[in-house]
Amino acid sequence: MFEEENAQWGLVHALVLDGKGGARSIARTELDDLQLQPQESLWLHWDRSHPQTQTWLRKSSGLSEFACDLLLEENTRPRLLPLPDSELLLFLRGVNLNPGAEPEDMVSVRIFAAASRVISLRLRPLRATDELLVQLADGKGPKTASELILYMAQYLTNKVQDLVTDLSEIVDGEEEKLDADERYTPEHGSVLQIRRRAAGLKRFLAPQRDIFAQLTRIKLPWFCDDDADYWNELNNSLTRYLEELELTRERVGLVLEAEDRRLSVRMNRTMYRFGIITGIFLPMSFLTGLLGINVGGIPFSGDPYGFAIACLMMVVVALGQWWLFRRLRWV
Repeated sequence: MFEEENAQWGLVHALVLDGKGGARSIARTELDDLQLQPQESLWLHWDRSHPQTQTWLRKSSGLSEFACDLLLEENTRPRLLPLPDSELLLFLRGVNLNPGAEPEDMVSVRIFAAASRVISLRLRPLRATDELLVQLADGKGPKTASELILYMAQYLTNKVQDLVTDLSEIVDGEEEKLDADERYTPEHGSVLQIRRRAAGLKRFLAPQRDIFAQLTRIKLPWFCDDDADYWNELNNSLTRYLEELELTRERVGLVLEAEDRRLSVRMNRTMYRFGIITGIFLPMSFLTGLLGINVGGIPFSGDPYGFAIACLMMVVVALGQWWLFRRLRWV
């Protein structure tokens, strides 16, 4: 019920975390008079494209104009920006798993986080937030604001792993086909698309890894004691995915190089055979052309065995050429 009412205001989810792993939904009209208990935290998840979202953010959120401008900026990249009063802005990217979308066309989530309040904005639906809602409904979700952003970053990172694994398996299949069949020709368009997808993922994941590394060093008062360890694990995971993406790009290059070498060898072999055939038939063409001249004095023209002698001469010439080519190790 609250979701339908809140959607009219651009508010996707409004939840109060109870500090025990669960949460309760609240209506948009309750925000102005909401009083949080000491163990509670507020999570507001907004649709950035909705006009009411921008109005609320600038007039009722209590955020500075600078923070609002960054949160509503049209284009951005993964970044971390500490704010006064132990607050921070965190922009993250995740794999686009929406129907009909390219996974590497990544979706972004922009987060304002404080001790007991998290405001997140998205333009397109996020699977990470859906999984967070399931965890909170089961009472196994984040208990604090710091855990909330950590959970969100973890779910975004986990989705990257599936895509990286899929790309690697596609390259594995192409390599196996090349090894099993000399005549197999990989589809250049699909192979190059793998390389493009890997490059697109790396473009956003590299700065996101640096953000996770920064979060391992930031010591905000409202961070949990073991948060740094989890951020470090996320940093290591993204580092591993980036290394896998770089390896995938190199393997794609090797697949294309192997195909180019095979085409070159095949072309050289064809031209070599064509040259041998041409070398064998060139003298025969000369002889047939010479003997076909309609003038007097043609050798063996008066001999009844002249035709057989001419054929025998051409066979002798062909055998002589074959022997010479073998002697020179051309064949």
